[in-house]
Amino acid sequence: MHIDIVSDVVCPWCFIGKRRLEKALALRPEIAVEITWRPFQLNPDLPPEGIERQAYLATKFGGAAQAERIHATLAEAGATVDIAFAFDRIRRTPNTCDAHRLLRYAGAEGNAERMVEALFRAYFIDGRDIGDRAVLAAIADEVGLDAAGAGAFLASAAELEQVMAEDRGARRLGINAVPCFIFERHYAVSGAQEPEFFLPVFDLVRNSG
Repeated sequence: MHIDIVSDVVCPWCFIGKRRLEKALALRPEIAVEITWRPFQLNPDLPPEGIERQAYLATKFGGAAQAERIHATLAEAGATVDIAFAFDRIRRTPNTCDAHRLLRYAGAEGNAERMVEALFRAYFIDGRDIGDRAVLAAIADEVGLDAAGAGAFLASAAELEQVMAEDRGARRLGINAVPCFIFERHYAVSGAQEPEFFLPVFDLVRNSG
C-alpha cells in the first residue's frame, strides 16, 4: 500500500499525525507500506533565514497567551504518542524549503523515514534551527548520510523547483492544511486522526484493489 504524506516539518500536527499513523500500521502488521513524503510549506512567504519565534507567534496567534493555550493542547496530544514538545526551546521559525529539499535528498538514498523523524525531533524537541543549512547538514550526518554531500546539495539549487512545484500542486488539489494522507493516490485523509480512524481506510484501500 502506497501512502503519500503531504506535510511540513514545522507542523506539530504533522509530527503527531506521523506517530498516530505508525500506531495504526502497528495494528495491521500484515500490510506492506511504502511512504512518500510530499512538501507543503505552512509559511511559504518567510525569508530564507526565517524569523524570530516571538515575532512569528505574535503575527500568527496574536501573542504569547494564545500561543501558550495552543501549545498546551499540542503538548497533551503529543504526550499520547510519546512526543515531548519543547516549544520553549524554539528560537526561530524557519523557512522550510531547504528542509524539504534535504528530505528528498534523503529519500533518494532510502533514508526518508529516518530523516523526517530527525527533522521533527530537531525542531520540536531540541529547538534547532532547521532552516540553517549547517544544521541540516549535521542532521544528515546524524541519520547516516554524508554531511559534506548534503551540504553541497543544499548549497546548490538541486530539487528546488521540484519542491516548489509539489507545494503548488498540493494547493491546486485543494490541500490547504496538513497533514494530508493520500492512500494509493485515490483516498485522502486530512488531519492528525486517531490511530483507529485509519483502520477502516486501510481495509477500504485493500478491498478496492
